[in-house]
Amino acid sequence: MKTTPSDLKQYRAQLKDALGNEFLGKTLETFTDIICQRRDTCFENMDFAALAAEVGRMKDAALPRLMELYAQFKEQAEAAGAQVHFAATAAEANRIIAGIAEQASVKKIVKSKSMTSEETFLNPHLEGEGFKVVETDLGEWIIQLRGEGPSHMIAPAIHLSRQEVAELFNRVIGGDRDPDDIAGLVQVAREQLRQEYLSADMGISGVNFAIADSGTMGLVTNEGNARLVTTLPRVHVALAGLDKLVPDLDTALKIVRILPRNGAGQIISNYVTWIRGANECATGPEGKKEIHFVFLDNGRLALAADPVFGEALRCIRCGHCANVCPIYDKVGGHNYGHVYIGAIGLILTYFYHGRENARALVKNCLNCQACKANCAASIDLPRLIKKTAGLILDQEPRRPAKNQLLAHVLKNRKLFHFILRNAYLAQKPLAKGDKVIRHLPSFFGPEHGFRSLPVVARRPLRERWPALVTAEASPRHRVALFGGCLIDFVYPEQAEALVGLVKGRGVQLDYPLAQTCCGLPAQMMCEEDTAREVARQNLGALDPAKYDYILTLCASCGSHLKENLPKLLAGDPGLAAKARQMADKVIDFSSFMNDVLGVEPTQGETGPKLAYHAPCHLCRGLDVHRAPRDLIQAAGYDYAPYADEEVCCGFGGSYSLEFPEMSAAILGHKLDQVEATGAEILVSDCPGCVLQLSGGLDQRDSPIEVLHIAEALARAGLKPAPDKS
Repeated sequence: MKTTPSDLKQYRAQLKDALGNEFLGKTLETFTDIICQRRDTCFENMDFAALAAEVGRMKDAALPRLMELYAQFKEQAEAAGAQVHFAATAAEANRIIAGIAEQASVKKIVKSKSMTSEETFLNPHLEGEGFKVVETDLGEWIIQLRGEGPSHMIAPAIHLSRQEVAELFNRVIGGDRDPDDIAGLVQVAREQLRQEYLSADMGISGVNFAIADSGTMGLVTNEGNARLVTTLPRVHVALAGLDKLVPDLDTALKIVRILPRNGAGQIISNYVTWIRGANECATGPEGKKEIHFVFLDNGRLALAADPVFGEALRCIRCGHCANVCPIYDKVGGHNYGHVYIGAIGLILTYFYHGRENARALVKNCLNCQACKANCAASIDLPRLIKKTAGLILDQEPRRPAKNQLLAHVLKNRKLFHFILRNAYLAQKPLAKGDKVIRHLPSFFGPEHGFRSLPVVARRPLRERWPALVTAEASPRHRVALFGGCLIDFVYPEQAEALVGLVKGRGVQLDYPLAQTCCGLPAQMMCEEDTAREVARQNLGALDPAKYDYILTLCASCGSHLKENLPKLLAGDPGLAAKARQMADKVIDFSSFMNDVLGVEPTQGETGPKLAYHAPCHLCRGLDVHRAPRDLIQAAGYDYAPYADEEVCCGFGGSYSLEFPEMSAAILGHKLDQVEATGAEILVSDCPGCVLQLSGGLDQRDSPIEVLHIAEALARAGLKPAPDKS
């Protein structure tokens, strides 16, 4: 059976090997680019978010009723001549299917693609019982011949080159096939598999929908193999997780509307097949097909009852969470998943295949939010990944020293700020008078040398603030600046640019000095108690009732305050309402400047060529896309767009320390695109992204200057729009 390294060092070594596979990287990049473009075209003029939310609601409504739906399906299916079985565990499902095969004197079994059978490791069990098992999906057949598992839910052999496939066919089947003759390779599979269909005694399929009120199963496929598997053999076994149960055809059809679009970039799949009852079959008993439905629990009922993790069972197995993941894009499903791949796999591995297989894997998440924004069932995948990581952490014999240190320091604001202030002195020998640290201490390791690091500011923002801001006599907007750690102690000049831009514009800008870290680093390290305590401290320091807006220059801080703060304090009497009030007033810098204050377009010559990086927590966490680009053009810059502006830069806070090789690879792809634009300046709305991007460009000796968008606008002399009040 498949295993995934539980030791982080071993897992990182596996990832490093995958990053060294140039063919894999190029193939995945091409595949994900094409599938994402097709997917976006399919959803033109459609409200994807509304459709995904509707699918999520329908799935949620079914979860408390799974056993009721199972009983209804069983009654309807057995009335139509089928037999329905319940398997509590993966092992029991395998035994049931092997027992059906033995009872029917089966010798050969053909299968269509089924992730549930991968979950139970059905093939090895059946082969161990003496049955010949043949996968008939082209990709599944290829990886079966190689003794591998799928690397993607819809493209299981995407990791293989045509040369590897040709060599495999030549070795296993014989002959000397031309790897460039793709049609010929497909014909080999067709010729080989056709005989298997005709001589098979049993067909095993998966299930996309099990419709309770009629006892009907539905299959959505792109190859005709599933129809042959379910039609030609005299025995058909359909294996389904209980989560595939839906109440009626209307629900199934709504899922069909989104599944092929999101998973394969198709308006509809080539084959949508509905099967009900024991249909005619000349070789079957009494001229009828023997049909069995095996429903698998394997932890699903417990998961469905969980108030947090039940959401994972919304998944319709489209696989698109992998397509948009910058990590999957670099290493593929054999390295970014166990059996189930992508973001959903990081969660399900723990519940279906245990803590050991999930321990290292679940840490490999950037929290870039791309999977959440593109989920066909509106699952908050990043949140569930961190919750899963927290469960595993809680079961470890002791917490890592870095977690203990973080929790101790962040809860004590004065200690935290004392350490940051004095870091300026500690870094002097490393910076050697420069603004960056290019040669890190030896304890970091050479893998961390992909970027330079900024020096901590000599005077933090909190010390500079009294001299920066004067009181407004008749302010139109009362605004609190939530600085965050990097703005306060590393990049105070970004806040100084903000002050200059809003000066004289009727904005009373305050900087409450008792504020501390937003708490996102603690949450990302699964220290929720620490994140909750920090949230309480920030609400004590900054009363949202006093302000019209709570302004952030850091998209990550803003997204965390807006989305996570109310969840962290949901059960805290009194503070829950305040947390919601604060979340409602959070606004990012670009939206505040563009949509609240308004700007006067700069006149005169076009400025330098400028590229833009959209922080993950701005474009997805806060759903802000237009405002920063409008500001760039209003400031007179020669805006130079590129393909992956809204793709992660690879920072992810502590992620870049935990997985430096992955962070470097993702950053490298981003910087290649930026440099190809010919831009002189690169801007972003997040100091964390500025740190990552400027550090990477510095290591490349690139002349491109990296600025926060506030600095770029201030440099361009952007003026306020006329006051219309």
